[in-house]
Amino acid sequence: MFINNYNENQYDAIVVGSGISGGWAAKELCEAGLKTLVLERGRMVKHIEDYPAMHLDPWDLPNNLQTPREIKDKHYDKQKRWGFDETTRPFYNKDSEYDYDEVKPFDWIRGTQVGGRSLIWGKQTYRWSDLDFKANLKDGYGVDWPIRYKDIAPWYSHVEKFIGVSGESLNIPHLPDSVFLPPMELNCVESHLKEGISKKYNDRLLTIGRVAHITAGTKPGAGRSTCQHRNRCGRGCPYGAYFSSNSSTLPVAESTGNLTLRPNSLVSEIIYDAETKKATGVRVIDRLTKEVLEFHSKIIFLCASAIASSSILMQSKSNRFPSGMGNDSGELGHNIMDHQLGSGASGSFDGFHDKYYTGRRPNGFYIPRFRNIDKNSKKVNFLRGYGYQGGASRTYWSESIAELSYGENFKDRITQAGDWRIGMGGFGEVLPYHENKMTLNYNKLDQFGLPKITLDAEFKENEKKMKEDWKIQAAEMLEATGFRDVTINDSNAPIGKGIHEMGTARMGHDPKTSVLNKFNQIHTVKNVFVTDGACMTSAANQNPSLTYMALTARAVNHAVKELKRMNF
Repeated sequence: MFINNYNENQYDAIVVGSGISGGWAAKELCEAGLKTLVLERGRMVKHIEDYPAMHLDPWDLPNNLQTPREIKDKHYDKQKRWGFDETTRPFYNKDSEYDYDEVKPFDWIRGTQVGGRSLIWGKQTYRWSDLDFKANLKDGYGVDWPIRYKDIAPWYSHVEKFIGVSGESLNIPHLPDSVFLPPMELNCVESHLKEGISKKYNDRLLTIGRVAHITAGTKPGAGRSTCQHRNRCGRGCPYGAYFSSNSSTLPVAESTGNLTLRPNSLVSEIIYDAETKKATGVRVIDRLTKEVLEFHSKIIFLCASAIASSSILMQSKSNRFPSGMGNDSGELGHNIMDHQLGSGASGSFDGFHDKYYTGRRPNGFYIPRFRNIDKNSKKVNFLRGYGYQGGASRTYWSESIAELSYGENFKDRITQAGDWRIGMGGFGEVLPYHENKMTLNYNKLDQFGLPKITLDAEFKENEKKMKEDWKIQAAEMLEATGFRDVTINDSNAPIGKGIHEMGTARMGHDPKTSVLNKFNQIHTVKNVFVTDGACMTSAANQNPSLTYMALTARAVNHAVKELKRMNF
């Protein structure tokens, strides 16, 4: 059934998606005075009210909080590759309901609800530099970014002041410092590794991870306050200590009186007017009733996540755009990128048996990129670079159970922590390859009559060579700084498992080789903006969410100025 009440469904702006990018678009648009409709495909999740596991302990649910294998196998075949339990499962997609096809293995990890993956993200928050924005131009992969660090730097600051970023200033050009809250503390073994690296190497250093986490004071939103070091972030944080749309941007947008949030609203296409050469609105399928509705606006922000946003554009066909809105270049759906992870090294440490740590720090250490930085960098057989994320902890007392003992000595033993262990994993850049792509299969339609998404992407030789280097370097750093029993591990994680899918509607200078311009506008439909991972022209090796947020705020600023000039 098609329902259309034009006057009732008219807004100044429409935002598709309510995750990290969509929340920021909503906040900035509403604060600028625009009546804004946010459309979310998934269910409603209210801050605190809809966090069922936020206070649960392991004994509060069966199976030590673990999800039974039969449930994983039936409903979460792809999501389980990443790992979740009964406390976080409500925020992960059921593959049985949100299926897709893979030509090659691809882990598409999703959270379809209000807040999206901002409820379950790792919070690692790093700026890019011109080493990243100039990389494609320098080595010839992909196309040149239409922006440089100076264009986005003030927007990084704008975002950081709002979300709260904990970290340590390093003053290194290729990893610019943020506007920081106090850093979390390294534990004694991590500090030992930091000191050892600084003595043994002149091209690398270790710092505490930079995270979107309040370590002092408060930030705007729904009562956002200081982290309690419970490390239960992925369940939904009742304190709002880590940044999520639910606790931060959406409440601020709502407080303006300009926000309308509509969950269970599946956007199937963007409506195009050939005479004005503009989009007039979106067509929506109500997920619960299957009704088809239209909503209209002056500007549209696509923030549904890289693959979902590009699928909407690909489904938005017209006489002007027979292969999808904005696809004159033929690049829509191509250049899928992610970050490569899942391998590194671990070891044990003799010593510090009288040391422990307080709380459950929701963070680890970070070793910034040191490969291919400048002319002084050691020559390697691959392009771009990688960083490391890791942590150290005492092993668990339950290892004593295997001793089959009893009595006073046994009681004493199980009250003592085990040895110190440390692990570090590489986090590497993936190059933009045109042949890494997504397509739509109109021979397989879902319950809403929409084509099935097929993903065809893989890591190539550059990524494989890079991974071999970071495994060797991880082991060497641990051995050189006094760790024993050092082992290299590799889970052979497929593309997608980094949960940073990017690049399917890339930015660029030239409409012949890109989909978006320097302000995230579709080259040929200027009132449609794409500011999630789809817009990325390269992947860098840093976690990308901070860059999404900064690009979104920058794009909204431009859109509002253009509206005032009557250009939309």
